Amino acid sequence: MKIALLLTTTILMSASAFANPKLAEEKGCLACHAVDAKRIGPSFKDVAAKYADDKKAVATLATKVRKGGGGVWGSIPMPANPQVTDAEAKKLVEWILATK
Repeated sequence: MKIALLLTTTILMSASAFANPKLAEEKGCLACHAVDAKRIGPSFKDVAAKYADDKKAVATLATKVRKGGGGVWGSIPMPANPQVTDAEAKKLVEWILATK
């Protein structure tokens, strides 16, 4: 029984981990960002490093994903992404912050 529970948990966690890059692609994040290289915006790894010790990072960044922002990474502002729901923004940010 414990093995079945462990396997189920592992599969669900793996599916979730793989779903986030797909979600990032579907929502247009990869047009400006990459996991480990700067494009128009910072890499996801750079974002994760910058916000590693910020306990409010998920909420702060999820809001920036939806409403846009600027001035943190240079002169090019991040546009608003109203097509991203609150739940999707949180899921994306949690994945981004885990890309250390």
